Amino acid sequence: MLTVLETTTTPPSTAISGADTTSTTIEGDAHEISGGAAIRSVLLPPCINISVYGEVRSGAEEAAAELGSDPAEIVGPTDCGDTTAQIPFMTDAVTEGVDAIMLSDNSDGQMDAHAETAAEAGIAVVTWDSPILSGVGESVFVAEVDFAETGKVMADMAASILGQDGGRFAILSGTADAVNQNAWIAAMKEVLEGPEYANLVLVDTVYGNEDPDDSARAALGLVTSYPDIELIMAPTSVGIVAAAQTVTREGLCENTKVSGLGLPVELAAYVESGCVPEFAWWSFTDLGYLTYQITYGIATGQIEAKEGTRFIAGRMGGYEITADPTREAGLRVLMGPFGIYDADNPGT
Repeated sequence: MLTVLETTTTPPSTAISGADTTSTTIEGDAHEISGGAAIRSVLLPPCINISVYGEVRSGAEEAAAELGSDPAEIVGPTDCGDTTAQIPFMTDAVTEGVDAIMLSDNSDGQMDAHAETAAEAGIAVVTWDSPILSGVGESVFVAEVDFAETGKVMADMAASILGQDGGRFAILSGTADAVNQNAWIAAMKEVLEGPEYANLVLVDTVYGNEDPDDSARAALGLVTSYPDIELIMAPTSVGIVAAAQTVTREGLCENTKVSGLGLPVELAAYVESGCVPEFAWWSFTDLGYLTYQITYGIATGQIEAKEGTRFIAGRMGGYEITADPTREAGLRVLMGPFGIYDADNPGT
């Protein structure tokens, strides 16, 4: 029987994949977002010193160039661990009268009033990677992958690594308030209640604040407190690298493996050594590209942020805006898909 410290349930997913480009929107055919207008926008990640957010910026710049618009100004705090640090950047963007804000919300519910103020001012607020949990003030959330699917992928990787006999493992997440990572973990715990995962025992969930040093200390704390754990599952690109480095440095890779979500280029050496047998990822460049395309479409009035709207987003193809099955309120566009990487497919 699965042992956990806390239980949370996630609503079942009814996600779609990329939409059929011949499908209809409220006007008939799927609308292909076209360029020619310039918008002023900001890209606001949880913090600006993590490499994946550089990939998001690159993708957004690619889309802006294709559409003939100005690239988004990337702004944000240097510390992902402070859940209030995004708020001044949000209020500044509203004061400056930008046309659009692309936000990965790290505020643990503290962004609602600020997003609502932006929306009332006519600013398109599009979230990516991590949504505004309440949906207040948000036009649409661009999800890289389905949250419930993320939990299933992590559970299956844990089962694959630990084998038929199972074993004890722990989770090293980013911040305790991260909407996306909390949802992924909750979905994983729900999956682990299935009988096929009965031999997997989750002993602890700890947080590294999306900081390499904090994450390394958290990983070291896990292997010290639980010397018999056989796996650290890290649903964060910072945490998975820090865990792999820590387990390698401590000479524990033979008995304690690392998995989760991470950048192939940062994990190649640990895959080769066997410390990270497999991990999952998606393209943050594509996420930035798609987010800018959608934001541009909404800000220029080409697409309406409402359920059932279908559109074509440049090289990414067709998508549909749906109700978000992971929240009580809010809309979602689902990018997908996952990539699973291992020694046979390192992804580099």
